[in-house]
Amino acid sequence: MHHSPPIGAHFSITGGYENALLAAQEIGATTAQIFTSNQRQWHGHKVQGEEIERWQEAKKQTKIDLVTSHGSYLINLGSPKKAPLLKSRKAFQEEIERCHLLEISFLVLHPGSALDSSEEECLHTIAESLLECESVLKQGKTRCLLETTAGQGSQVGYRFEQLATIIQKVEKKIPIGVCIDTCHIFAAGYDIRTKEGWEETLHAFDQIIGLKHLFAFHINDSLKDLGSRLDRHASLGEGCIGFASFKHLMHNRVIHNPETRRPLYLETPFPEKWKKEIHDLRTFGEK
Repeated sequence: MHHSPPIGAHFSITGGYENALLAAQEIGATTAQIFTSNQRQWHGHKVQGEEIERWQEAKKQTKIDLVTSHGSYLINLGSPKKAPLLKSRKAFQEEIERCHLLEISFLVLHPGSALDSSEEECLHTIAESLLECESVLKQGKTRCLLETTAGQGSQVGYRFEQLATIIQKVEKKIPIGVCIDTCHIFAAGYDIRTKEGWEETLHAFDQIIGLKHLFAFHINDSLKDLGSRLDRHASLGEGCIGFASFKHLMHNRVIHNPETRRPLYLETPFPEKWKKEIHDLRTFGEK
């Protein structure tokens, strides 16, 4: 019997944080990803005492203890422009504080965009931004996970080498890691359609970043082709990656390590398909 990893999706917190956990439980998810605040507004939500109580109660009730937060899309920790950079750093620190209050395990973040600066400068700025959060991060147990990106526009983080550059600068000071997004790495040029493709990709990850830094996955098919550098999610089996890829991933040893408990989150576009997709992933893993 394989060890089954926590599998979930990204749930809405409309009406209260606890609603995300109840929605997750309803479709058989064993983990949940949420936004702790409106991801399209700079002004962050202040978490209140009674919200925390309801949240903790829902965690007990649903037995979902592993929760991930996805950072705001507005945040660019690599911005070459001073005002947006300061705004991003402030929003990120507030995000960490909310994660601590809600006892959230992981905070996933798109590393940043270079805009009119070089990728190298951008990576340096991201590392500096993360290090600025050292004291805030030490106040709780949340680990920051850099998400692999598709490399759209001036995004960095689409090559494993770029993520390794950031991690090497910060790993001794702050809890850091990586979340692999299947759609993004495929769009960035990593061919994961076959068993061999997955093995090569994860071997490269291990050589360049180190599997000890891999903590989570976003599980999405891709509407756009290999190397397109376009971030367009599709339901599992309905994109250019194909169903077989997810079967191969679910059989890979990185998924079935009980010590790591690497959660998998669907961000596929149709929530009505999540229940089946979660069931399919679990079934693939057990066969």
